[in-house]
Amino acid sequence: MDIFEQNRNARKKEAPLAARMRPTTLEEWVGQEHIIGKNTLLTRAIKADKLTSLVLYGPPGTGKTSLARIIAGATESVFTQLNATSAGKKDIQNEVENAKTAIELYGKRSILFIDEIHRFNKAQQDALLPYVEDGTIILVGATTENPYFEVNKALISRSMIFELFPLTQENIFILLKRTLKDKERGLGYLQITAHDNALEFLADISGGDARMALNALELAVLTTEPDATTGQITIDLDTAAACIQKRAIRFDRDGDNHYDTISAFIKSMRGSDPDAAVYYLARMIYAGEDPKFIARRIVICASEDVGNADPHALQVAVAAAHAVQFIGMPEGQHALSQAALYVASAPKSNAACVAVANALTDVGKLQIKSIPPHLQDAHYKDAKALKRGIGYKYPHEYPGNYTPQQYLPDELVGKVYYNPTENGVEKRIGEALKRLRNEKD
Repeated sequence: MDIFEQNRNARKKEAPLAARMRPTTLEEWVGQEHIIGKNTLLTRAIKADKLTSLVLYGPPGTGKTSLARIIAGATESVFTQLNATSAGKKDIQNEVENAKTAIELYGKRSILFIDEIHRFNKAQQDALLPYVEDGTIILVGATTENPYFEVNKALISRSMIFELFPLTQENIFILLKRTLKDKERGLGYLQITAHDNALEFLADISGGDARMALNALELAVLTTEPDATTGQITIDLDTAAACIQKRAIRFDRDGDNHYDTISAFIKSMRGSDPDAAVYYLARMIYAGEDPKFIARRIVICASEDVGNADPHALQVAVAAAHAVQFIGMPEGQHALSQAALYVASAPKSNAACVAVANALTDVGKLQIKSIPPHLQDAHYKDAKALKRGIGYKYPHEYPGNYTPQQYLPDELVGKVYYNPTENGVEKRIGEALKRLRNEKD
């Protein structure tokens, strides 16, 4: 081995553990079976070398960059990377010119990986379009945001979209175990004893982010003094908790306590016990639960369990979710507390959920396609000849802005999906609906 090879190997060892342990082949990949499983669309496209541009979206640490590199390796393409937070149109043009050179000189395609592509403005995204369209580059965009809202529609229409989900606790536990055994890229060259409950804790508390778990494991190893006699490095639960800077409230391998706490939190809000709700909220905050996950649970409860008994509950919950994203933690805990206490204290109704569930059942079971003619669109050519929209009564032309007329299809006339409860605002809604329904009869 020459001095240059030794230097390259040394630099690899100095790279962060998470970077060294990136999977390099599909066979090394762990998790995301819905897109990288056997016979999935993406797997088939990679193996057949028939790849089009992609947009990968999902939370940090779920493998978006790794997947882009694997695709480049599997298809023998040139891999280049830009970050949308710092790159501009000139950088894009440089990569396009490099891609043209790679095609002309080596007959190789280029995969241009753009991290955080949602941060490109419209002009920057538009600059990619001609080269995506003519195949000069295969674009792989990565984003933590929903691409249908954040990425140029023209790019979306020319790309396959794949969502990556947070890795499971089992996925991350496997990666941690693999890292401890791998002597080339991982920590296998050291004498390490890592307690299973420490690895389970890291796998659970990392919230599906493999990078976070690997960074914590590396920090634990680097900051733990080896035994003076044996040279053994021991990683226990307290060490793991300190290195991920989260408290080690009891977490078992199956995550029972973790999910029991979430379940208790939701049921306490649903059961109108604000004291229990804020206690379980505090347990989750103390244990380092993802605040965005907590916020989503509050929003769901506000809609499913409060509903129209207090329509403000959903507004408060959504506002808290935005606040958490805007200000972060620890201040975000106050918004979470406010929302959880409001939802727990609000009158309850699941009538809205029951209504849409029953309607969905009828839509799937009855397969009714007709719509009353007077409700059909009257604005296109020949609508009058087809009697579409004829006879529709405009409610605002009548006293009280209401007049009885048929809205449901003929097969469902008289069907009632929404039955408001006697709770909160919904009591008034129910009384008003009763009057309107009686007028129809």
